Amino acid sequence: MKEIRIIDQTFRDAHQCLWASRMRTGMMLPVAEQMDRIGFESIDLAGGVHFDVGVRYLKENPWEKIRLMCRKVKQTPMICTVRSTGGIGFNVVPNDIQLLWIERLIANGMRIFRVFDPLLDLDNNIYQLNYAKELGAYTTGVLAYGHSPVHTDELYAAKAKELVKRAKIDSFMLKDAPGLLTPDRVKTLIPAIKKALGKIPLELHTHCTTGLGPMTVLEGVKAGADRVHTSIAPLANGAAQPATQTIVRNLRAMGYAVNVNDSLVDEVSEHFRKVAEQEGKPVGVPAEYDAFHYEHQVPGGMISNFQAQLAQAGLSHKLPEVLHECARVRSELGWPIMITPFSQFVGTLAVLNVVNGERYRVIPDEIKKYALGYNGKLLAPIEPNVLDKIITNGSQSIALKPPAPEPGVPALRKKYPGMSDEERLLRHAYAGTQVDDMFAAGPIKTDYEFEAPLVRLLEEVLKQPKRARICIESKMFNLEMRTLSGSDA
Repeated sequence: MKEIRIIDQTFRDAHQCLWASRMRTGMMLPVAEQMDRIGFESIDLAGGVHFDVGVRYLKENPWEKIRLMCRKVKQTPMICTVRSTGGIGFNVVPNDIQLLWIERLIANGMRIFRVFDPLLDLDNNIYQLNYAKELGAYTTGVLAYGHSPVHTDELYAAKAKELVKRAKIDSFMLKDAPGLLTPDRVKTLIPAIKKALGKIPLELHTHCTTGLGPMTVLEGVKAGADRVHTSIAPLANGAAQPATQTIVRNLRAMGYAVNVNDSLVDEVSEHFRKVAEQEGKPVGVPAEYDAFHYEHQVPGGMISNFQAQLAQAGLSHKLPEVLHECARVRSELGWPIMITPFSQFVGTLAVLNVVNGERYRVIPDEIKKYALGYNGKLLAPIEPNVLDKIITNGSQSIALKPPAPEPGVPALRKKYPGMSDEERLLRHAYAGTQVDDMFAAGPIKTDYEFEAPLVRLLEEVLKQPKRARICIESKMFNLEMRTLSGSDA
């Protein structure tokens, strides 16, 4: 009986998809020890967006969060993920700063290191995987899944073979961030990749965006996947991963061994159900199938941003046009995979094209740099007439040939003397007072308190406009509050 190992996404990708990465450390720590004992192959914890949200919105030091979690999760290795050319941020950074990120992530307790390149340009990440290996990390080579005429089974098999040869990876991950894989596609794609990998285990990561995620995972296992990524409901489904509870149950029914502790999974599930209820956070529900998603491929969070931007301009009715424009722009730009940062590049350009009424009249700097190869080699050429417009209408201060990379760490340490490399990296990534504001907020709150329902109800009532009389009734008691008049006071 083949054993299928489960890689957990509850602490990273699940709340990134459903809660805009707003899961605070104090929400994680109360169930960290249970997570450690469930029997997961590994637990995903840290990625670029979590550093960003931690610094800018939660005011939690991401480095301290990692250290706190590693003190609780001692048996199950935890994973960190970075994007090849951007480290933790979105801009292209010097290679030695990339390596410093890796060094400090591993030094702070991350035992599994993953790096992916959205263009599948392996020159961008092979050196990082090898460096992480030198530092003693378990390394996972990642290929992001793209749905286009150029993202063929043959391309992925060739890239997987190159990863094995050049990086000596410990495992391989097929990363379907947009949730575009289908049960039919994995039947051919996974065997093609497995043939190139040999004995190296294959991980399958997908999302439920189109409603096909659970079936894709099950068919992927039948096609040869050794490990699958899931999240514990209620932080599953929707735009997140398939639910651990459902996938485990179905895999066992199919004859596979899955050695996870169901009772502990239920405990963690109940904890986050209560957190979601108290915080007013959404819980994942199965999504309806939407064939249009395969055309525009825009992540769900971006669509809500489009709606807000267009509403501000009084153009809410233009949303369908923007989504169609995304599909057109993506094809003209050489079929970039719709994950960060290229989903943002394509989406921004589509909005500008629609709002301005003239295509490619306004060109953001990031688009021109992408077109000129600053992010790496493109899998397919940009349409010549579009490339001409990008070069002509884009900033003339951008060199037509990307400059040779220069070291960044010496200057970074000189600019910020007398502090740790962890803090230097944060200050390099976040401008202005954002890092100072984070430190000023004080230490991370490590506990989480559940308020009694009545207390929460009273707090909400007190937020409402003053009323002459409020009455709360239940089977146990009646509570009536009246506003006193001047003579009664």
